[in-house]
Amino acid sequence: MSLRVGILTVSDRSYRGDREDLTGPALADRCKSMGWQVIQQAIVPDELEVIRQFLVDWSDNGKLDVLFTTGGTGFAPRDITPEATLEVVNRLAPGLVEAMRAFGLQKTPHAMLSRAVAGIRQTTIIVNFPGSPRAALENLDLIASVLPHAVSLLQESSAAEAGHLYTDEDLGSAESDRVG
Repeated sequence: MSLRVGILTVSDRSYRGDREDLTGPALADRCKSMGWQVIQQAIVPDELEVIRQFLVDWSDNGKLDVLFTTGGTGFAPRDITPEATLEVVNRLAPGLVEAMRAFGLQKTPHAMLSRAVAGIRQTTIIVNFPGSPRAALENLDLIASVLPHAVSLLQESSAAEAGHLYTDEDLGSAESDRVG
């Protein structure tokens, strides 16, 4: 399944042009290499209302399946991407960030400082990635395999449920387990 992706870089310095955004383009390249379409991409400052408005506009326009943010997930006073995300999602998707943090902890204890969140707004999945290109790509690679299925479920695709149904063989095995 080809996903439609938006990538929002949250960084005061990149927004002002003081530092080149390396993470947004790296995520876009990785998405394209997986056959996904990068539909929207932007750089915004660490301002709650600006971040929030982009998340709402991009999620509600019906053009995106997945919206990745990068940056603003740490402990610095202006790191507010998770707060903006929490304000706009309808439902949380904690398993994604639990997996990302657990994976990150295998590499560095600093992973426990991530405040990233993931959630669903309408039929768009929003995932916060760190600002580091390497960490953002590692996190994307970790969750990429489940995103097409998650999008299928959100779109209520009949094929999405196929992997969740028991076969007659599964049911027979369960029956014999109960009898024996």
